[in-house]
Amino acid sequence: MQKPYLKSITLGPDITLEDLVSVARHGARVEFSEDYRERVNRSRALVQQWVDQNRVMYGVTTGFGALCTKAISKDETSQLQRNIILSHSTSVGEPLTQEQARATMLMVLQNLGRGYSGVRLAILEKYREFLNRNLVPWIPREGSVGYLCPEAHMALVLLGEGKAYFDGRLLPGAEALEEAGIEPIELCAKEGLALISGTTSATALASLALYDLLGAAKAADVIAAITLEASKGLIRAYDDRVMRVRPHPQQRDTAANIRDILADSEVIDHCRNARVQDALSLRCVPQLHGAARKTLLDARRTLEIEINSCCDNPIIWSEPGEEDVISACNPDSSYVGIEMDSACIAATCLAKMSERRNNRMIDETLSGNPWFLIKNPGLNSGLMIPQYTQAGLLNDMRVLSTPCTIDNTSTCGNQEDYVAMGYNAAKKSVQIAEKLEYILAIELLSAYESQVFLDSSLARSPVTAKILAEIGRHVPTIEQDVFLHPHIEFLRNFIHSGRLAEIAEQTIGRSLL
Repeated sequence: MQKPYLKSITLGPDITLEDLVSVARHGARVEFSEDYRERVNRSRALVQQWVDQNRVMYGVTTGFGALCTKAISKDETSQLQRNIILSHSTSVGEPLTQEQARATMLMVLQNLGRGYSGVRLAILEKYREFLNRNLVPWIPREGSVGYLCPEAHMALVLLGEGKAYFDGRLLPGAEALEEAGIEPIELCAKEGLALISGTTSATALASLALYDLLGAAKAADVIAAITLEASKGLIRAYDDRVMRVRPHPQQRDTAANIRDILADSEVIDHCRNARVQDALSLRCVPQLHGAARKTLLDARRTLEIEINSCCDNPIIWSEPGEEDVISACNPDSSYVGIEMDSACIAATCLAKMSERRNNRMIDETLSGNPWFLIKNPGLNSGLMIPQYTQAGLLNDMRVLSTPCTIDNTSTCGNQEDYVAMGYNAAKKSVQIAEKLEYILAIELLSAYESQVFLDSSLARSPVTAKILAEIGRHVPTIEQDVFLHPHIEFLRNFIHSGRLAEIAEQTIGRSLL
């Protein structure tokens, strides 16, 4: 069942996807554990020692990327770090949402707080203050191949540059800091590079999208069950004996969800032996939803590893006897990107089946109900056009399901001759999640409006009855054409908030995922 959102999160121990959402979306405060502080301070002390010793370190005493052979003097290290923020702030277009920017700040705190980056604790305290006072940097979202540019725009505000939201207004960075009572800070050795290195923005966007996709996957099971009942479908296709001979656990779990949601439905019991089998969109739910569920759960495992990783470059080891600095490529976003490309495909598969289930309900020749679920079709269009909306959204989803991570365009004078493109995979997954919620909402609208054409003497399942009652407080039974848009928006929010799945989970007494 859905857990309550936490009011504060302590960084140091590993955090979960839900913790990230609590901070980014619901404003949970961020605190640092003593261990977090100690490991950051230990790493910083070693970097400062090496700077004093004029040790060669990428991005600290050298230039960046293809300029890594250019030596930087000790006196120039602070200017170098400021320069990288200014020169890398080149993403363009519309900004990230405030929750996406908050998630990115949290990911920077996680990345640099592992104690392998060598930044001062004071830098991380600034981002912690930003989160706790809800000062949110303005970050253009377009033009990243994995990291760097969005993070640089965010870091501008630390310097009193750029722009930020505070108290509901978009202000110049210096003004936002002043109104929030936060002083700007000057960067020292390694800090500018560390603030923009890593999969932080990609992981932030992917995590928010995946959280919503997992919620949509639960909702998809509930809505599919309500549609099966409204369509007088055959529950035999969900028999656990069928699932055991093809033992994918997610397929079996999905079938169990449908059976439990429809338990004690007189409608389902009445039509148990009505025919041999249903169309695939009604009987193949465990197989398709199960495959999508597996992909999304795989992505969750990967993202939670990434959330709790150090994805910086170079990496600093400060443990006694192991002091070292290695320039490698943990900022590569392939793990995030490939998982989110896959998650987009899984979500589009859920959407295409939802659209087909909806189409069956509104088609008189398939459902036996009046065309478009309206009593006087012709004069009224009923639910004809929401299916057009599904078709348009689904076309978008199919385009967005083309993988980003298979692409490559060399950068940085061929020093970075391969790029992962994980940021774009994460960015598009946000759009995919929203579109899936709308497609499911339209199916749910048809399932709700179908009820008037079912035998009223047959009891619905307890889950269906509670959900229909909740919808009925906001959506009318449509007897003639009405303005449909508000009802679609309500049902999408019903899904997005988790309330739909919560009602089902509370009724059956367990989680659906």
